[in-house]
Amino acid sequence: MTTHDIKLAEQLSATTLLRFATAGSVDDGKSTLVGRLLHDSKSILTDQLEAVEHASRSRGQETPDLALLTDGLRAEREQGITIDVAYRYFATPRRRFILADTPGHVQYTRNMVTGASTAELAVVLVDARNGVVEQTRRHAAVAALLRVPHVVLAVNKMDLVDYAEPVFAAIAEEFTAYAASLGVPEVTAIPISALAGDNVVDPSANMDWYGGPTVLEHLETVPSSHDLTGCHARLPVQYVIRPQTAEHPDYRGYAGQIAAGTFRVGEQVTVLPAGRTSKIAGIDLLGESVDIAWTPQSVTLLLEDDIDISRGDLIVPSGDAPATTQDVEATVCHVADQPLAVGQRVLLKHTTRTVKAIVKDIPSRLTLDDLSQHPNPGHLVANDIGRVTIRTAEPLALDSYADSRRTGSFLLIDPADGTTLAAGMVGDSFVATAAAVQATDAVRDDEGWDF
Repeated sequence: MTTHDIKLAEQLSATTLLRFATAGSVDDGKSTLVGRLLHDSKSILTDQLEAVEHASRSRGQETPDLALLTDGLRAEREQGITIDVAYRYFATPRRRFILADTPGHVQYTRNMVTGASTAELAVVLVDARNGVVEQTRRHAAVAALLRVPHVVLAVNKMDLVDYAEPVFAAIAEEFTAYAASLGVPEVTAIPISALAGDNVVDPSANMDWYGGPTVLEHLETVPSSHDLTGCHARLPVQYVIRPQTAEHPDYRGYAGQIAAGTFRVGEQVTVLPAGRTSKIAGIDLLGESVDIAWTPQSVTLLLEDDIDISRGDLIVPSGDAPATTQDVEATVCHVADQPLAVGQRVLLKHTTRTVKAIVKDIPSRLTLDDLSQHPNPGHLVANDIGRVTIRTAEPLALDSYADSRRTGSFLLIDPADGTTLAAGMVGDSFVATAAAVQATDAVRDDEGWDF
């Protein structure tokens, strides 16, 4: 494979798919925007559109209510059946998309965290009549916390304010200033009417004062940020392959999905947390031997030395190995109904490795409304975001979340029933905080968890 072929493959892998999430307060028109985007981009099957048209007529509506394309899950939420993120898949000739449609109510902030955790872009809706409200600021804060590279401010219902440019300009200025204070690197403000279709897929004749892209144009052209080929190379080992057959008596490969970066045959690597070193003797990709592989390919690495490697180990370049530690400082979003408390025993899952851990301290809880810090809360409840200090039973090779969203994140799990308790981001302080608060209560290490 030539250098040109490699660069072309990397470009294609980085630009053909965009993951984005939508967020907005209740009744801001999020469902209508999603429906309009799918309808006008011709991403709806004929039978789906016919069902929406039939349901709309039965309600006495002359035109199809595009919000019905996503309201099925909403009805389930209202009945108490499920509360979750709804994913939509669609494509245009220029790009493929995975859309995470997240709930808008404040009590489901944790669901936005789930949807936005893998997103390269977040669309935050605002009702032009109401402007930036508390939930808008909360959604911006979550996008900043998760380091979503691109944020679109969709000022919806412009038709209800007579398409007035001053209304849009004031909202865009207020939101952009707030997002900048959170460290959001980029905000693109677009005035839209999801109900009428203004500036969603097609440009609006009602807002000739706006010269920017439509929502779909921006989605199709925004640089994708999930190209991690230039980042620190990381391969979490998922499975050790040893067929031990007559055809392959000495075959020993280490399989997994490359989390970031690029690996090459002949490169010296280190296996963490043990720290053993070797060289890459071969790379198997889809049954073929290759000289180079990059994220997010799933590969099998063959090493020159027969060393002890198992699931959960991390293979990295020897000159670019992260430090291992048993003391983890992180920001977490608590997603479970049961609280997370100081002294609680948990499991920490990092890539393919799961270890025992204890919550040693919860120095602060973030108030998303005004970004103030509440010191020493003692525990976190559902939807809370806070700083935690965790002690693990075994060393982990962790990157900063700012450097890698894959190897800088983890989950906290209840060891009793396997419930996910919190999603964590290593070393990410999010916003400037007050001086660190020292823990006041010692944590007793119970037998079997003494580390």
